[in-house]
Amino acid sequence: MLLEATAKGFKVEEVDADKAYTAAAHFDSVAALGGALYAPFKSTMTGATGGVFEKMFLHFLLRREDFLAHYHKRSNVESNFSAIKRKLGDSLRSKTDTAMQNEVLCKILAFNLTVLISAWYELDIEPVFGENEGGAVPAVLPMARPGKQAPPTWRGKP
Repeated sequence: MLLEATAKGFKVEEVDADKAYTAAAHFDSVAALGGALYAPFKSTMTGATGGVFEKMFLHFLLRREDFLAHYHKRSNVESNFSAIKRKLGDSLRSKTDTAMQNEVLCKILAFNLTVLISAWYELDIEPVFGENEGGAVPAVLPMARPGKQAPPTWRGKP
């Protein structure tokens, strides 16, 4: 269900999942959308199923380093989920599905803002807000280090 919803708005090139999703049906579903599923195989599995499952099983066996490089992209996602839960809590207070989705999106936005603000201080960046020399507000707010001129970011007409 989530995979099909994602495919409506995005091109699915690769999906990373844990061992729970290592089944021929999952490999076929992702392949039907034009992507490849990277889920590690259990030690008891063989490629005897055939099809996409067998192809990915052989990729897993013969080109394990390449396979795991794709699979370990999942670690970045898991790390971010963990950081969000540590900073903002792992529970939701909303009652309806729509409200829960909005609450999760707000948590992600709030977390991203905390990361951005932290980067301002760590990298000694001074955000510049307001009008540029031409009197127009830039479409993208420039960021400048103290004592340095901000690079021009607005190229449109006022």
